[in-house]
Amino acid sequence: MRRLAIIFWLLLSTAALALDPSEMLEDPAQEARARALDHALRCVVCQSESVASSNAQWAIDARQVIREQVVAGQSNAQIVDFFVERYGEFVLMTPRASGSSWMLWAAGPLMFLLAAGIGFGYLRGRSAASVASEDGLSDKETRRLREIMDE
Repeated sequence: MRRLAIIFWLLLSTAALALDPSEMLEDPAQEARARALDHALRCVVCQSESVASSNAQWAIDARQVIREQVVAGQSNAQIVDFFVERYGEFVLMTPRASGSSWMLWAAGPLMFLLAAGIGFGYLRGRSAASVASEDGLSDKETRRLREIMDE
C-alpha cells in the first residue's frame, strides 16, 4: 500500500514541476491567456508535449517569452505567429489547415470514403455473383458435363 501511495504521489508531483510559480503573471486574465498559449504550442525539444507540460529548458524559456509578450499587449495570434515564424508550423499542437497541410487534413476522410466505396463495391459484387451461381448449368454446360462423365 505504501508503494502505491509513493507511485501515486510521484505521478501527481511531476505535473506540478512544469510551471514554476515565479513564472506566473499577477493579472489572472493575462495568466489565463498565457496558459492557453502554453497548451497551444508544442515543445520543440520534447516534440510530444505542450509547452505547458514540458520541463525542458526550451519550454521554460518559451513560457517566459509568452508571458512577456502577453504583458506587452500582443494578441494571441501575434504570439503564435512569432513562434511559427521562428520554428515553423511544427510548433503548433494543432496545425493550421492551410497550404500544403490541406492534403493532410483531407487524407483521412478521403481514405475513409475510398475504403467505404471499395467495400461497398466488393459486397455488391459478391451478392451479384451468388445470384448467378444459383441459376445452375446452362444446356451447353450440361451436355458437356455428360460427355465428360461418359468417357
